[in-house]
Amino acid sequence: MSSKTLRRLLVVLALLAVVALVAWRALAPKPVPVRVVEIERGEVEKTATNSRAGTVEARLRAKISPDQGGRVAELPHRRGDRVKKGDVLLRLDDSLERGQVVVARRELAAATSESDRACLAASLARRELERNRRLADEKIVAADLLDRLGSNAEEADAACQSARAGRERAAASLALAETTLDKRTVYAPFDGILGELSTEVGEWVTPAPPAVPVPPVLDLIDPTSIHLSLPMDEVDAASLVPGLPARATVDSHPGKTFSGHVARVAPYVLDVEAQNRTVEIEVELEDEHLAETLLPGTSADVEVILETRDGVLRLPTASILAGDTVLVVEGDRLAERKIERGLSNWDFTEVTSGLSEGERVVAAIDKPEIKAGALVEIEPASAP
Repeated sequence: MSSKTLRRLLVVLALLAVVALVAWRALAPKPVPVRVVEIERGEVEKTATNSRAGTVEARLRAKISPDQGGRVAELPHRRGDRVKKGDVLLRLDDSLERGQVVVARRELAAATSESDRACLAASLARRELERNRRLADEKIVAADLLDRLGSNAEEADAACQSARAGRERAAASLALAETTLDKRTVYAPFDGILGELSTEVGEWVTPAPPAVPVPPVLDLIDPTSIHLSLPMDEVDAASLVPGLPARATVDSHPGKTFSGHVARVAPYVLDVEAQNRTVEIEVELEDEHLAETLLPGTSADVEVILETRDGVLRLPTASILAGDTVLVVEGDRLAERKIERGLSNWDFTEVTSGLSEGERVVAAIDKPEIKAGALVEIEPASAP
């Protein structure tokens, strides 16, 4: 073989080697980028969450209407005003009732005067009778005079009793007139904030007839009694007890979480919706000043912390696959591993066996290529 032919052969072989290398690299499996989390020790909580949206409520709230109908004469406060117990919230026109009180007082004064006069006369008649009885014993006064004086004393006593009854009737009439007058005014039954006021001065208001739903004229709310009312799944009923810590979120304060505690657990289960039986709980917020700013009716959610364990192996709950398995990085490939769980919540799950501290687990399967046996490369952790 000539040197020229040999050189050509070597060139061809070199080209074939390059082509083979390129083909091998092209056909070789490429590593799949994966995000991983490292198994670490930390805190894990067992929590219970509400099954439907909860509501901000006021434990002390009064929807008020006057007992009588009439024209509104005075509204000392407006919506949002703070009032004290006993403050006037609304006064109806009471000119007629005031006049009736004046008349009743005068009638009582007249009845009292008549009672005093009649009873004084009865007292004098009894004294005169007693004096003449002593004289009759000495045979100084005739018997018929004594009989006449006795009759006079009895008539005077009867007149006194009648006058006293008249005075009591007049006093009762005055009390009734004053009560009727007082009912023309609506007073605050407790300290609170006036949440609703559905009338104006000069308008006519009518009390709601029995069993007829009529919107109240006033809505008074005690802001210190604000709490969250939430329906919890019946499966958690046995674990829910007053005093358990809780975390709450309120729609009016997006992105914020507030600490609180379970204040009350209903002693019965509700079946408001089919196949969704719930037990109602009340959660009070630790920040009383914040609670006073919440508006009744606002939606709220809560996590009740049933149990807490610290210093346990944990991993993000989202990284656990069906059948309590995870994908673990072993060398440059993925391996499926079965684990046993402990406490668990939406964020973290306690691992009681199957993993060791420091091992790396796939955080999320967001590509179909991520599976057991796959060649992988670890994506760098994103900056916080």
